[in-house]
Amino acid sequence: MNRILVVEDEQHLADGLRFNLEQEGYEVEVVETGEAALDLLTGEKRVTFDAVVLDVMLPGKSGFDVVAEMRKSQQYVPTLILTARGHSGDILQGFSAGADDYLVKPFELDILLARIHGLLRRREWLQKQPEAATPESADQYVFGDKSVYFDLLELRVRDQIFPLTLMEMNVLRHLISHSGKPVARGQMLEEVWGLREDTDTRALDNFIVRLRRYIEDDPARPRHLLTVRGVGYRFEPFPK
Repeated sequence: MNRILVVEDEQHLADGLRFNLEQEGYEVEVVETGEAALDLLTGEKRVTFDAVVLDVMLPGKSGFDVVAEMRKSQQYVPTLILTARGHSGDILQGFSAGADDYLVKPFELDILLARIHGLLRRREWLQKQPEAATPESADQYVFGDKSVYFDLLELRVRDQIFPLTLMEMNVLRHLISHSGKPVARGQMLEEVWGLREDTDTRALDNFIVRLRRYIEDDPARPRHLLTVRGVGYRFEPFPK
């Protein structure tokens, strides 16, 4: 039975989520604050969950803070942010913090259940296919002493392994697929996130900064993930 953590301070909504998720056969635990969620997810007596449904506007730490601290602690449980903040900048902030999906209130229950099912299905697919989930057979891309394992959501640099979030990998995959060519910021917003090209946000830069920390020997002087001034970014697998 899949276990889901719901982080929601509005009692009526928390009760509704618990009821409907339990009706779908999930085991559900509900907490009201980000601090309580982090204690369960990253504390000394951490509890294993298969997915997290996380509100943004919480007392104390916000949902954005919670998911960012989860990822910093290398807690990569699939996380769906659920919030009334539906501006495109808020959505990208959630993805930038490390969320795997984002659903705006008010929402249709069937849509929420489908999103959760999608996160769990992907997680279970990786767990049930040990042969596919190995460096020898996984979908991969190698450049220099670095290997990207798309199925495993891993970047390996020499003897180091860096787990990536789904959205970090989507950004990297998109740049790799256009290797050697400038990719416009607007193009990435549209093709990676499904947002309008003219969305006024620089949240995309946060992804590039994080990826540079993993990939570049000197992130301040990148050689693989290059900024193309006035356009966007370019991936160079074998810089001169």
